[in-house]
Amino acid sequence: MPAGERGGPRARGRKRRGARQTEGDGYSLRCCGSPMADSGARRQPSFTKVDQLRPGTHGHNLLLKVVDSKMVLQRGGGPQGRHMRIAECLVGDETGIIVFTARNDQVDVMKAGASVDLRNAKIDMFKGSMRLAVDKWGIVKAAESPADFTVKEDNNMSLIEFELVTVVE
Repeated sequence: MPAGERGGPRARGRKRRGARQTEGDGYSLRCCGSPMADSGARRQPSFTKVDQLRPGTHGHNLLLKVVDSKMVLQRGGGPQGRHMRIAECLVGDETGIIVFTARNDQVDVMKAGASVDLRNAKIDMFKGSMRLAVDKWGIVKAAESPADFTVKEDNNMSLIEFELVTVVE
């Protein structure tokens, strides 16, 4: 490929097709004509309740209280210095409770009695039951203010057993 074409050494300072140029050398953050991109405003997250969780779903934002936390696995650093900690925590809100699998740094946040804020959580299936988890694309943090609800402990969503059924049409 000759110099100056895509990826060549002289291609860096070029204006991309379709980008709107503003004052100065920078480009605007406008995408697809969306007014949200220009304003810099963020959309407020919508929160899900525990009783609305279903198998195979993801992208849930939840405000929960930690009922119980139990360390399941703790491995010290081996030759590569990797530590692994896994805890199973019972978390819930005013609609029910579910088991949350906390990994590594998430274990420190999940203390009994704490209020936590989970972002981009997903439902994993383990032996036919639902488990709540947050991977590297989500956030587990202590809530800014303590949750003002009492946890409904008699509706455990992790005790409901699901079976995968394939339907042939």
